[in-house]
Amino acid sequence: MRFDSVPKPPAVEARPRDPRGYPVPAITPWEDGAPQFALTDHGRSADCARERLCSVCATRMPRGPVWRVVGATESAAIAEALAAGSPYRNLAPTLEGPGHRACMLYASMVCPYLARPNARRGLSAPGEDELTAHVLRGTARGGSGAVVGFADYEYAVTATKVLFRFLDVVEFLPHDTADAHLDELRAELARR
Repeated sequence: MRFDSVPKPPAVEARPRDPRGYPVPAITPWEDGAPQFALTDHGRSADCARERLCSVCATRMPRGPVWRVVGATESAAIAEALAAGSPYRNLAPTLEGPGHRACMLYASMVCPYLARPNARRGLSAPGEDELTAHVLRGTARGGSGAVVGFADYEYAVTATKVLFRFLDVVEFLPHDTADAHLDELRAELARR
C-alpha cells in the first residue's frame, strides 16, 4: 500500500513533509532543511515526554492509554504473556515514545521499517550504544510487529537520551504487514 493512500489523522496531516510527501514525526530532527528519519531529537522527545505530547503529531494525549509500535521480539513476548493470562511489563527502557492510537496505527502503515517484515534499517544512523546495539543496520526487520496500547508510561530524561517504559497492556494489535490495521485506522478516525 502506498503511504499517500493511508488516511491521515488530522494532526498528522498538518505536520511538515519531506520532499517525497512523508509527514515528519514530531521527534524527528532536521539537518540542513531535511528530516533525519533514522534519528530522534533529544529536545523534542523530552518535550513530548514531559508535556504528554504524541511523538508523531506533537499534540496533547489525554490521560489514559497511550500506544506505540513494537517489533517482532516484543510483539512475541506480549503475545506469549497474554496467551498465558500473565501480565506483561518490559523493564528495559526504549527510546521510542508514545502516541495517540490513530497516530501509531498510521505510523505502523506508513513508516517503511515498521510496515513490512522485509524492510531494512538505514545504514546512515550514527553509532550504537547499550540501547541500540541489538539493531543491526541494514538487516531486515523480520517477524511480525504490533500496535500496542498501554495504560500509561514512565520516562526519564538524561543528558543524552529520553527513555520510556510502558505499563500494563490494554490493547494488542499484531501484524505481519501493517496494512492489516487499515480498517482499525479508518474506524478510529471515524470516531474522532
